[in-house]
Amino acid sequence: MAEDSAIFAGGCFWCMVEPFDSLPGIIKVRSGYTGGHVANPTYEEVCSHTTGHTEAVKIDFDPDVISYRELVDLYWQVADPTDAMGQFADRGDSYRPVIFVNSPEQRKVAEESKKALEESGRFKKSIVTTIEDAKPFYEAEEYHQDFYKKDPLREAMMMVPRQQYRAKYWRDKR
Repeated sequence: MAEDSAIFAGGCFWCMVEPFDSLPGIIKVRSGYTGGHVANPTYEEVCSHTTGHTEAVKIDFDPDVISYRELVDLYWQVADPTDAMGQFADRGDSYRPVIFVNSPEQRKVAEESKKALEESGRFKKSIVTTIEDAKPFYEAEEYHQDFYKKDPLREAMMMVPRQQYRAKYWRDKR
């Protein structure tokens, strides 16, 4: 089995796991922190906005089953690309939308996809999601992993704004 990974930031990592975790070809999805300047940050440190980290998910996948392009396409549907300082109810730099790429091929796919989204006219506002080189990814504490399975009622309440966003902008998708 082939294996690759993708790292996406799009607000609270709790809400970013389930959309990817349920797809064929996904090996695992882990919540964590990336993009900062402190090694092994804790949740409390990231929340203090002093580490430079962004909450993100790392998705290990089998590219023979699901492509990186398909993951990027889904990413646009679950993270608002027009909001640079947070996502939905989550505000601040640790919730900014970022596609972290780990290869020239991923960068090419992400940039082409972003350009196509910009040209589509789907959004009135500018697409502000950044595409950055992957940095060390630190897994979040265990209580943050698979949150949608551990607390489905809270997860469902937190997902309402994302579902509204998806219904408004992506009716023609999945």
